[in-house]
Amino acid sequence: MQTLTTQSTRATLLAVATAMGVAVATCGPAAERPPITDSTANRAAAPAIAPPSPTPLNSPAQFRVRFETNKGPFVVQVKRTLAPHSADRFFELVSNGYFADVRFFRMVPGFIAQFGIHGNPDVNAVWDTATFADDVMRTSNRKGTLAFAANGPHSRSTQLFISTGENAQKLDGQKLFTPFGTVVEGMDVVERLNAEYGEEPNASRGVRQGNRYFTRWFPALDYITRTQIIE
Repeated sequence: MQTLTTQSTRATLLAVATAMGVAVATCGPAAERPPITDSTANRAAAPAIAPPSPTPLNSPAQFRVRFETNKGPFVVQVKRTLAPHSADRFFELVSNGYFADVRFFRMVPGFIAQFGIHGNPDVNAVWDTATFADDVMRTSNRKGTLAFAANGPHSRSTQLFISTGENAQKLDGQKLFTPFGTVVEGMDVVERLNAEYGEEPNASRGVRQGNRYFTRWFPALDYITRTQIIE
């Protein structure tokens, strides 16, 4: 995640604690796979978005975000009191349209579904290094919770994960992954996201190359089409 997920540099997502043993798993280099020729490989890079604000506004005390994906919608409810810094950054990302055409690049069934690498490398170069302060953990990483990935103190930026299993025992003790939201509708959609590539996609390459990398080597990754604050 940034940490929760894969091994990354500051410019890449951190890995969420290791799924079974060592906390925070890291992704190894992607296996060499023949290039594909379908049209998605040549899709234009995602458009640029505004850079992070030096003084972001506080998010609402509570709000819901609807995720539209190629597999269907799901809704996350955020409570700012659980993790104010996380809620504020998430609110800013959604408000800026950051998650459009963003891949679910790390899928470990019964553990996590991770996302948050923008399709445009120029956007990643700005946002991936825009880390923000940690939050005190006030609730456990239960199934359905949403948290930012991290690889150390104050290392979170844009990568997030949804726990698809009961991860309190695996993640809570690290004090890095602070849930601030919960999937309240459509958890079945999250659980149907394609997990065929597992942890193979390399987050560092994704940060450097954006969707050019993901669509060429992992064309069947599921993705977010848009997000919207609905209340």
